Amino acid sequence: MPRTCDTVTLEDAKQMLSAAEAKAASLGIPYCVAVVDAGGHLVAFLRQDGALIGSIDLAIDKAVTARMFDKATSDLATLAQSGKPLFGIQESNAGKVVIFGGGIPILSGGNIIGAVGASAGTVEQDIAVAEAALAALVV
Repeated sequence: MPRTCDTVTLEDAKQMLSAAEAKAASLGIPYCVAVVDAGGHLVAFLRQDGALIGSIDLAIDKAVTARMFDKATSDLATLAQSGKPLFGIQESNAGKVVIFGGGIPILSGGNIIGAVGASAGTVEQDIAVAEAALAALVV
């Protein structure tokens, strides 16, 4: 069935968090995962038992960053290096911009309808958890 909503819904977010939770369990790491809507506002959040407290804000900020700039946070990391076009971007938006992997925009029909952010493991693991969340969404 075609999508009738131009933003991620609570049901979408629940599906995504369930998949992210399963991926985190397979890694053996308790995770924090956030899903934001097209406006960058939190729709749903998951903090598994034992997940690092510092990962709460990181997961949310990764999702918001991915939506604000419509880029994966891992891509921003590359563009924000010294001498690159976005050097210093992490200092914008009251310092809440996160420029390491784990935040990914959610696309539907070529439009960005939200973003997901994951935090707790290595950058590669965070990206894998966020990608698992995306894979669960049928758009």
